[in-house]
Amino acid sequence: MIVVAKIKAKSGQAAEMEKTLQEMVAKVGKEAGTLVYTLHRSQKDPSIFMFYEKYTDMDAFAFHGSTPYFKELMKTTAPMMDGAPQIDTYDEVVGLKR
Repeated sequence: MIVVAKIKAKSGQAAEMEKTLQEMVAKVGKEAGTLVYTLHRSQKDPSIFMFYEKYTDMDAFAFHGSTPYFKELMKTTAPMMDGAPQIDTYDEVVGLKR
């Protein structure tokens, strides 16, 4: 299961947003069902951040969303966000791994 989460920071909040989102990666690394959790920043608009996430299944994704540190992240970043996060889910079809 693939998840793409896009978050836009309010004007003047991008640096703090990036720091806060980076701190989340180490915490998520302890989740057995999370296979990939990568933070990206838009080259076109540096106020936009994107997480590329890969989970073993829907239960692993649900577990991720239920953790205390995820709930704390949402509470901490809410005042920094310009609108609600955009969350899209995908089924992996084919890929290249090196």
